[in-house]
Amino acid sequence: MKPVLQLALDFVDLPRALQVAEEAVAGGADWLEAGTPLIKSEGLQAVRELKARWPDHVIVADMKTMDAGRAEVEYAAKAGARVVGVLGAASDATIRECIEAARNYGAEIVVDMIQVADVVERAKAVEEMGASYIGIHIAIDEQMRGQTPFALLEQVARAVTLPVAVAGGINSETAPLAIQAGASIVVVGGAIIKAADATAATRTIKQAMETLTPVRSEYFVRATGPDLREKLARVSAANVSDALHRAGDIPGLHPLTPGSKLVGPALTVRTYAGDWAKPVEAIDKAAPGDVIVIDAGGIGPAVWGELATHSALQRKVAGVVIYGAARDSGDIRALGFPLFCSLVSPTAGEPKGFGEIGVPIRIAGVRICPGDWIIGDDDGVCVIPREKALEYTNRAMDVLERENRLRKEIQEGSTLSQVGYLLRWEKR
Repeated sequence: MKPVLQLALDFVDLPRALQVAEEAVAGGADWLEAGTPLIKSEGLQAVRELKARWPDHVIVADMKTMDAGRAEVEYAAKAGARVVGVLGAASDATIRECIEAARNYGAEIVVDMIQVADVVERAKAVEEMGASYIGIHIAIDEQMRGQTPFALLEQVARAVTLPVAVAGGINSETAPLAIQAGASIVVVGGAIIKAADATAATRTIKQAMETLTPVRSEYFVRATGPDLREKLARVSAANVSDALHRAGDIPGLHPLTPGSKLVGPALTVRTYAGDWAKPVEAIDKAAPGDVIVIDAGGIGPAVWGELATHSALQRKVAGVVIYGAARDSGDIRALGFPLFCSLVSPTAGEPKGFGEIGVPIRIAGVRICPGDWIIGDDDGVCVIPREKALEYTNRAMDVLERENRLRKEIQEGSTLSQVGYLLRWEKR
């Protein structure tokens, strides 16, 4: 079959889903999927509305059926779904019931292999049962940890004769890879539904699919590890805090220079009030791009100044965070060095040498370990634990991308309460 672009409408609000679908259809989307969040929120009315507006498009109901296969397929098909999704992890009995019901009601079954242990063997089995499509699907939470579907897709496409659909963070850069790996149906969600212009985003992905030529994507590209710094430099401390479930900030820290941006792994220092020996010694131990994070007890005298800043610049240190005092503010601003602190004082302490470098510290109740990622801007400073850095960098990018879409809707005349459907989603 000619490669199909399937739009996954993974919203919880039907009006927004319909608006984005309209934009995407104008850009060339082939199939329209009522995503699982949309069906859970709006029910099968979402399928009915999609079918009513676009009767000539294939409507997919991503039911993720795990039980009661006959009933779920029947009602999805009656609502207008041409393709209904069942989980490959469901029992054979459930999958067979789904297939039989689809035959009765003129629908087709896609078996979603999300979280199936042996995907290749399960794909062969459901092909024998009579499924119409196989779905290779990397869950959103796994995408945030850098996983991609292409190696598994290639194995399955070689093992079955059915058309294979693939989903999992696909964008204009990776859509050609999906087709080259054997996909007949390319399922795209975020790269379209979070785009400020869904028509243009859809058109670009279709172009990449048809020409098998990747088109560079500014957004919707997930960090894989080596590019953590570059991705974190694009998001804000507020994006990171949202990604960390409204947490992660270190209270009481502010940029010495408004407009400063700070990103890098932490080299931690514990010192005593006014003792600037260990903070200065840490400059010599820092790797280029490190952020020196100093716990000086949150009080003065100053443990950092102009000369320390010159030294840090020579070592290519990315910046300094001080729970305590700094001085020589004007000189440091003139040098353009990112410094965040809780106090400013003209008075320096003495270099007594108490404290430690490269040990876990706790600032204002927030634990910071060596290698944790630090991000600072005008809103303050956030920390991402080292072991979660990849996942939560990607989640912060996801927050930024979603906000881009909402910002466009507001600029077109809506309001924040309207785009957020606040009255509808207030807790009862």
